[in-house]
Amino acid sequence: EIDGTTIRKGEVVMVSLAAANRDPARFADPEVFDLNRPAGGHLAFGHGIHQCLGQQLARIELRVGFAALLERFPGLSLACPPEEIRLRHDMQVYGVYALPVTW
Repeated sequence: EIDGTTIRKGEVVMVSLAAANRDPARFADPEVFDLNRPAGGHLAFGHGIHQCLGQQLARIELRVGFAALLERFPGLSLACPPEEIRLRHDMQVYGVYALPVTW
């Protein structure tokens, strides 16, 4: 039993890192997209001896990629209200179906 849920022999248990990183007991306002949030304790790249070997490369790619995108398109913004963006909950990797933007 985990947190009141019984897991029977043979049942599949799938761990979702996206859900773990949105735990309100660990992260303040986990549903808010906050680029300035401290990264301490983030689980997407693993933890301890199980850390992803490519995590530093991925972080650098994101920093450089977002900076270049915003430098090239300084007026880049959402083309619709944020609440209209349909989130993907039907796959292992969290994301959106479409992200309409304007510049």
